[in-house]
Amino acid sequence: MTLSIGIAGLPNVGKSSVFNALVKEQHAQVANYPFCTIQPNKAIVPVPDPRVEKLAELAKVQRAIHVTIEFVDIAGLVKGASQGEGLGNQFLANIRDTHAILHIVRCFDDVNVAHVSGDINPRTDIDVVQIELMVADLQQLERKIERLSGALKGDKKLLPVMDMAQTLQTHLSLGKPASSFPEKNHDAFHDLNKELRFLTNKPMIYVANVDEDSLVQDNEYIKTVKAIGAEQRIEVLKICAKLEMDLTEMSEADRIEYLQLAGVEETGLEQVIRECYQLLGLISFFTMNEEEVRAWNIPKGWTASKAAGQIHTDFERGFIRAEVIPYEVFVKHGSSAAARTAGQMRIEGKDYIVQDGEIIYVRFNV
Repeated sequence: MTLSIGIAGLPNVGKSSVFNALVKEQHAQVANYPFCTIQPNKAIVPVPDPRVEKLAELAKVQRAIHVTIEFVDIAGLVKGASQGEGLGNQFLANIRDTHAILHIVRCFDDVNVAHVSGDINPRTDIDVVQIELMVADLQQLERKIERLSGALKGDKKLLPVMDMAQTLQTHLSLGKPASSFPEKNHDAFHDLNKELRFLTNKPMIYVANVDEDSLVQDNEYIKTVKAIGAEQRIEVLKICAKLEMDLTEMSEADRIEYLQLAGVEETGLEQVIRECYQLLGLISFFTMNEEEVRAWNIPKGWTASKAAGQIHTDFERGFIRAEVIPYEVFVKHGSSAAARTAGQMRIEGKDYIVQDGEIIYVRFNV
């Protein structure tokens, strides 16, 4: 399952800096002017999970393969983007293809970095982006309603979809996102969302981009973003994009020493990657053979047979059973053979619900 996260926000808030730090390379151009990013930059980064390396060490294999996330750095959004201002239409088209949104919010002062509206105001900045996403959703829906109006003449079965579309239209017109729509669990809404990919229904995280001093003590900008996050029930993370870029240029030893001195175990960007993974309601399970240990991502609640299909479609089609060892059990015994001898390997059927961190051996026949 390929995950895609859009990095969004106003121009000059640090989107490209965050992207560069994420990929640990200077892939994206960084400059002090709006619309520096014209084409979306894309990169695949691993989801930090020390369990993968630990399993590879115990199994004595060469390759440890992590789950990955695709990050997409998209052109800055400005007021009027939904009407084509700036590079708005291109921005919105790219972000529709992502599973979730990292909304970067500027929370630092710097006279050398221009702000698109002249003044730094996190609440106003957030509102600009959110309103444009909402207007874009409304425009998509209005076009859908026009198409449905013509199609209804020949197919009355579309009436429930039309009713749902019009109800949602009213909801969006009141300035409310699709994520708060009371009937979002209805099948007709799911059908509309699958087709139109509503921007305001995508999971979101606010990332407050701060100066280094504000990493320890929140400034007033960050306090505002956290208040907005609490109001909207959106997670807020705090990073210093400039510092994160500096960390990527350090040796691994210097980086570890710096983090230890700072009293933290992971960088801000590692937190971002992990939170994105959790935001989408995903868990990891592991497979291993003589050559590699590999992590796989699936939504919580998936069955063993469906999880097997992530490895290979034949595994789901010919599923017989899953031999399961929890991560902690494997580490305790040191190998699959030892866990099996100790009676700690379970045999589960196709309807078993996979749990995070389990090592799974799939038995199948096609």
